[in-house]
Amino acid sequence: MGLLEELTEVEQQGRQELTAVTDLAALAAWKSAYLGKSGAVTRLSRGLGGLPAADRPEAGKRVNALRNTLETAYAEAEARLKVMAQEAELAAERIDVTLPGRQPSVGHLHLTNQMLRKIIAIFAEIGFQVWESREVELDDYNFGLLNFPLDHPARDMQDTFYVDMPPGAPPVVLRTHTSPGQIHAMRRYAPATLRVLLPGKCYRNEQVTARSEMMFHQFEFLAVGRHITLGDLKGTLDFFAKRMYGPETTTRLRPSYFPFTEPSAEMDVSCYLCRQKGCRVCKYSGWLEIGGCGMVHPNVLRNGGYDPTVFSGFAGGFGIERPALIKYGIDDIRWFNSGDLRFIEQFG
Repeated sequence: MGLLEELTEVEQQGRQELTAVTDLAALAAWKSAYLGKSGAVTRLSRGLGGLPAADRPEAGKRVNALRNTLETAYAEAEARLKVMAQEAELAAERIDVTLPGRQPSVGHLHLTNQMLRKIIAIFAEIGFQVWESREVELDDYNFGLLNFPLDHPARDMQDTFYVDMPPGAPPVVLRTHTSPGQIHAMRRYAPATLRVLLPGKCYRNEQVTARSEMMFHQFEFLAVGRHITLGDLKGTLDFFAKRMYGPETTTRLRPSYFPFTEPSAEMDVSCYLCRQKGCRVCKYSGWLEIGGCGMVHPNVLRNGGYDPTVFSGFAGGFGIERPALIKYGIDDIRWFNSGDLRFIEQFG
């Protein structure tokens, strides 16, 4: 067979085999067989030297034409196969819009913030506005102006975190209760009547147990005006308890002692779980302890800028986690700051 006849046969065979190629891997093998360094076209090109000199120009043109023809056919096949591969990939990744959607995971307020918002809403119904106070406080505001003299034994009731300060500077503490906000609020509004709610974080150097944390949340309520009595305090507490725990809830006050109130009391609510029949949560007493309260001490009123012979007031300080512990039957306060999603997601 002559070179020219072989060129024709290679072109026909190459085109025929190319039409049977169905993927890019087979196409690469075809290219190697026909257009590669050891392919059929290269082999024919090397055979030009054995032809008579008169036949070489024409044969060279035919070899180049064959190479161009096969390269064009290869490029067309490559483009076609790439489109087919993309279509197959898209088909494999096709989204079935008839399938039901997946519910996205959405965050929610932490239980502490849920309780805080509920408490704020309850007190807002009876005219209390939120007053935010600082967490790092002068010792005088945290203790002295609240009727805690330097040598007062009541200071031992709260193991305090003191902030390192330069020599000669007044002592600074992480507030042990939200009560310092009372002085700030009174000095801001005196001598006008006042009803404020003071929520926030408090800090005490305590042993961490199921019932106590070094950092906890508290809310303080304070009302100052003319002719405010202990009956007003009791009515406020009853209103709060019924809104928080249900309309059947009752309250009681037990005599207690706090330096900044006189008289002072501990507030209990009837156990809403057992309806005062006795259960593990209320320690079979039928009552749940909420927090302390009382009538604002005359010295504190005076330090806040009010004349105690004209004005009176009541105040109370409750933990925010404590109502949640009671309301949801949570047995360990450490869950609140654990970051454990098993706990947090229960209250979404």
